[in-house]
Amino acid sequence: MSKNAPTSMTFIGEGTRITGDMVVEHDLRVEGSIQGSVSVGGTLVLSVTGSIYGDVMSRSAALAGRLTGNIHVQEKLVLEDKSVLLGDLRARELVVQEGAMFQGNCSMDAGLEGRLA
Repeated sequence: MSKNAPTSMTFIGEGTRITGDMVVEHDLRVEGSIQGSVSVGGTLVLSVTGSIYGDVMSRSAALAGRLTGNIHVQEKLVLEDKSVLLGDLRARELVVQEGAMFQGNCSMDAGLEGRLA
């Protein structure tokens, strides 16, 4: 994506509850609650007030809220200090800040070959 390309973000505000699967072609910020699977073409930002109950796929993600379900991130996943992840995760890069809670299995993708040599 070029530096001048317009970016879009879908925003789920605090107090909003969505039931059903979501597909977002660009970035998504969740401050409310989603019950269902979520597919994000860009970056997922789950705020401290946000929660997702379902599986998630995204290009990258930063979690500060609660995710109950599995998450597959193509690039970088950040679990911030107040985040709770109950489910398996798969990512190329993972950052877990002190105070984050993670219960599940972790699988790291690509780039492992060069690090083992």
